[in-house]
Amino acid sequence: MSSNSSSSRPLLTTPYSARTTALEVVDGIDLSGRRALVTGGASGIGTETVRALATAGAEVTVATRRPALVEPLVNEMRLVSGAGSVLAAEIDLADLSSVASFAQSWQGPLDMLVANAGIMALPARVLSQQGWEMQLATNFLGHFALTDLLHPAMREAQGARVVVVSSGAHRSKPFNFDDPHFARRPYDPWVSYGESKTAGVMFAVGASRWAEDGILVNSMNPGFIMTKLQRHLDDSTMRSLGVMDDQGRVITPPHFKTPAQGAATSVLLAASPLLSGVSGTYFEDNQEARVVQGDEDKPGGVAAHALDKQSAARLWDYASEAIQHLEAL
Repeated sequence: MSSNSSSSRPLLTTPYSARTTALEVVDGIDLSGRRALVTGGASGIGTETVRALATAGAEVTVATRRPALVEPLVNEMRLVSGAGSVLAAEIDLADLSSVASFAQSWQGPLDMLVANAGIMALPARVLSQQGWEMQLATNFLGHFALTDLLHPAMREAQGARVVVVSSGAHRSKPFNFDDPHFARRPYDPWVSYGESKTAGVMFAVGASRWAEDGILVNSMNPGFIMTKLQRHLDDSTMRSLGVMDDQGRVITPPHFKTPAQGAATSVLLAASPLLSGVSGTYFEDNQEARVVQGDEDKPGGVAAHALDKQSAARLWDYASEAIQHLEAL
């Protein structure tokens, strides 16, 4: 398949569907000897991503704020014949010093990095230790810094892949370069979330500069899934999203995916030979997404504002300036 992201070519397709699970994607794929890193792999689609990659034989490190939560998965995979080992390591993506410490501890090549961890719709404006708005700091900058610092390890792997877990929420908001941390405009949880997810797509676009090192970077939308990501939502918001009934009971609408189905696209981009040579694209439901304008009513698609190469380069420079001191640590 071609890595050309131009709208002049047909969209990349695979034989999988929105209901395909992560384990079905890796069926028949041998990842023995490969090493993967999954942030936020202790729950939700992160756990299913880890389970699939390890089942296919990869050694998978779960980077999370609470490594102890990974222990059940570690024990589970020890009992799976042919599975790779699952390891746990601590990281706080909102704290760049923590990111730097993690990167310094990494030894050897890295074949797959799945930037899966994230937070959503924090009710109030909170800043990271480096002064970044917390959703942007966690969902984008922490992953940008981690990937940048592990660039030598991925270059050593000769064919590494990076998967940036974004969201359909990116469609609603272009990145705001004038006030990214809501210092002057009123803070809005959903605006902040949407912009942080736009930044993730732009990261994948800007990473084309790593192609000469054999590093492929793509972004994706896992779809609607009930996970711990919803923990900051109040009951009225949950009801408006159709995931809570009038009695306060959490429900799962028919169009929602299971975590295993949500992880399928991450695993596809990280491990499938079908995506060999593909970079800078945005996938959903295991297919490359069509390009849309942000205000379209029809669901799905990747917003044109997130694919703009000039904006992506500008964001790359902005983030690089924020982490430049880490290289000296």
